[in-house]
Amino acid sequence: MIKTAPFGFWESPITSDLIVAGTIGLVATAIDCEDIYWVEARPQEEGRNLLVKYSSNQEITEITPLPYNIRTRVHEYGGGAFVVKDGTIFFVNFSDQRIYQQQGNTQPSPLTPESTRRYADLIVDSQRNRLICVCEDHQTNLKEPENTLVSIDLNSGEVSTLVAGADFYSSPRLSPDGSQLVWLSWDHPNLPWDQTTLWRVSLNADGSLGEAQKIAAESTESICQPQWSPQGVLYFVSDRSNWWNLYRLNPHNQIECVWEMAAEFAYPHWIFGISLYGFASETDLVTAYTQNGRWYLAHLNTQTREFLPLDLPYTNIDSVQVQGNRVILLAASFGESSAIIDLDWQQLTTGIIRKSSDLTIDPSYISVPEAIAFPTTHGLTAYAWYYPPQNPNYQAPTDSLPPLIVKSHGGPTAPAAASLSLKLQYWTSRGFAVLDVNYGGSTGYGRDYRQRLAGKWGIVDVDDCVNGAKYLVEKQKVDGESLAISGGSAGGYTTLAALTFRDTFQCGASYYGVSDLEALAQDTHKFESRYLDGLVGAYREAKAIYQERSPINFVEKLNCPVIFLQGLEDKVVPPNQAETMVKALEAKGIPVTYITFPDEQHGFRKAQNIKTAIESELAFYLNTLL
Repeated sequence: MIKTAPFGFWESPITSDLIVAGTIGLVATAIDCEDIYWVEARPQEEGRNLLVKYSSNQEITEITPLPYNIRTRVHEYGGGAFVVKDGTIFFVNFSDQRIYQQQGNTQPSPLTPESTRRYADLIVDSQRNRLICVCEDHQTNLKEPENTLVSIDLNSGEVSTLVAGADFYSSPRLSPDGSQLVWLSWDHPNLPWDQTTLWRVSLNADGSLGEAQKIAAESTESICQPQWSPQGVLYFVSDRSNWWNLYRLNPHNQIECVWEMAAEFAYPHWIFGISLYGFASETDLVTAYTQNGRWYLAHLNTQTREFLPLDLPYTNIDSVQVQGNRVILLAASFGESSAIIDLDWQQLTTGIIRKSSDLTIDPSYISVPEAIAFPTTHGLTAYAWYYPPQNPNYQAPTDSLPPLIVKSHGGPTAPAAASLSLKLQYWTSRGFAVLDVNYGGSTGYGRDYRQRLAGKWGIVDVDDCVNGAKYLVEKQKVDGESLAISGGSAGGYTTLAALTFRDTFQCGASYYGVSDLEALAQDTHKFESRYLDGLVGAYREAKAIYQERSPINFVEKLNCPVIFLQGLEDKVVPPNQAETMVKALEAKGIPVTYITFPDEQHGFRKAQNIKTAIESELAFYLNTLL
């Protein structure tokens, strides 16, 4: 029997316990001979990341013993923390940031000495018995950490610098015959989605490098994912045409587009080790791409330039690894949580190796989103995923409309994920509507759309979140008197700016969000230390703009309740960002809730903390919004 209850008060089987109890994070995949490896992030083990192997006999084995935790802190966001070659594993351990070597299920042994160095983006140079990787040195006498490319001898653990001088490096990749090395570099104030330079160099017999050659280095070009074909042709992804498309270097050392399309074959390189395409043969390339917020997989014949989308049910695809007819990928849909998929790309047969969740949820509780495009400021169009309330056991009173939670994603250079999120379904199954906004500045819609936020962070993103909410109100899909906004990190700043400088929302939730742009510009890590130059302006010249767009300076304009959730070990957005805002709101007498997590950094990884955060946000809405 269907019950009648107000929106927001529906009982749901999607509980906070359910979200954390049976869910793991699937982070990255690798193929080594016939074995498949991946990293699992386990909230139930205090957020520990461990390596797991799927053997040719279909046996799943946990490789990383306690207390090891595979996670690098280079750029603070990490990625590329392990590599496997012929059964030998090399990984970065989180607690000491040393590289360890492990053979099968044996006990790991340290390869690198204790130091101030961190490592990421590991590759194996078998011919020279060494690793090549990115190194980030945090010596206290340095003005900021020093980033280089280094080699690490597999016998002695000796670390030798290969390339230095740029502010940042990523993506070292050896040619199949081991004779050439390519990598990416960039300098302040750019981030990798603004401008990167692709380099190539020949290796001498002793492993030293010849003279490096710039392959591509346009001032407004973001290059990523350099990769060699089986016969040694250099491929990469570039947004020189506005879209991140596939390119290669032809025999005449000329850059040519392999496939031009109004779609993105990449996403922002916040982390190392991103892989969205691979080679089945010299002429067969399998690649993921995104259009209008959704991801697809396709086969590209590199000789005939025939492009064939593969008919698969997934809406989100990541970590693509290719070996002959076999493709291993992380994939999800709006109805199924992420899983490691074993795909035969020619026969289009699939098998599931590992699911991120073994939970079985009745599909009737799942809200399937609608991709919407809505008008925004200056006659432009913005995009979002709209999730209506969904619960088969409940209906709302006649003539009532649901409350709306607008989600402002992090980054801000990031997209709203096109996949099942139980955290999001937690809200829709209780009678909330959710609008997950891909505001101007988001990725997946071309460089021009991404550049909408240049110099206008706190304006364009806020306008789009506000206009998305107003669009749904005008369409009579949601209650205009019950509007909330929620976001984490950069999305937390958008949330606080929307609550402070607009009067659209009745309340909001800030997860480790920014309230003081000046403090962020002066107190954050190297990778993002000049991020605001592009989003706001160079600090010294644009100090007044920083002050004008910082919610902390205009608390008198903020007249609605806010909940803050903050990790006390956060180095990306330090706790003082939240604490300063909380004190100001308390002094003004505005209802404010401040929930802290002493053992969390940027983003919550531990099961109990995730549970507490979700439940606290719900209690906050029930007390302030409904």
